[in-house]
Amino acid sequence: MRHGTQHADVATAELETALAGGPFHIALRAAITARGLPLQRVQHHLSRYGVKVGVTSLSYWQQGARRPQRPESLRAVRALEEILQLPDESLIRLLTRADDRSEPQRPGGRSYRSLVEASGVLEELLAELESTLDGGLHTIGHHERVRIGAHRELVARESQHIVRAHRDGVDRYVAIHHGDPGCAPDRTGVHALENCRTGRVRWHRDTGVLVAELLFDTRLRAGDTFLFRYAFEDGTAGASSEYVRGFSFAGGQYALQVGFAEDALPVRCHRFTQHSAAAPRSGRQELPLSGHHRSVHLVEPRVRSGIVGIGWDWE
Repeated sequence: MRHGTQHADVATAELETALAGGPFHIALRAAITARGLPLQRVQHHLSRYGVKVGVTSLSYWQQGARRPQRPESLRAVRALEEILQLPDESLIRLLTRADDRSEPQRPGGRSYRSLVEASGVLEELLAELESTLDGGLHTIGHHERVRIGAHRELVARESQHIVRAHRDGVDRYVAIHHGDPGCAPDRTGVHALENCRTGRVRWHRDTGVLVAELLFDTRLRAGDTFLFRYAFEDGTAGASSEYVRGFSFAGGQYALQVGFAEDALPVRCHRFTQHSAAAPRSGRQELPLSGHHRSVHLVEPRVRSGIVGIGWDWE
């Protein structure tokens, strides 16, 4: 009995610390832990307040993989303050504080705020295409090539995907492109290169997010594998200083190669990882630029949820 009391005291202390200093996802996780509620129960309580939020979204919120952004999500946060017996505005205040102290962007880079705004937009665009994040497919392998042009802009990126269906009837993949700040997604080209053809395309200009259906000529059965290749032709933004790839789910091998124009070479390059958009960057490792091919690369043998990327300095 005493052990249980000590555990509750520790959970309460952690909650008080998290509410005082944040960040939001740590405070939310601490509150849910302190109250001993599984996410399914939290979702049930929210529905009684007339707010619909999926268990997956709640999980992402408490992991820091996404933040509540849309009006319906902010309604959910206010309801969570009551459900979890928290002071009024305690969670909302942490969200506001995070927005106020967003780090300034590097040229061509992405702030935390831009990433969470893009994640909210992405949910809406996927909903328009009646698609889920994984689309019924698991990634076995993904090789991505990014090309940086003579004006230091992201000119294009090409992907070769190997996937396995985990349910019957899958006949498409929704590819996502998040252009650099200032890009024009309505002028970004979508090219189906091998074993697919382009379907519906949707974009959001303010965030630079574009989603495109890639249609297969067959319906996969659960367990079937499929290989396809596609590309995005961009070049509509200014100087780029990094390329990041987010993963919502664990998966197979991922390889990223960034190539530079001969008359626009960076002075140094490095790789990095993040557990989530809210987490600090870690795993920094300098990458030598290949003299002849003017490229750098990274390989993740088995992807975990989170973010990996390559950054570079121009001078």
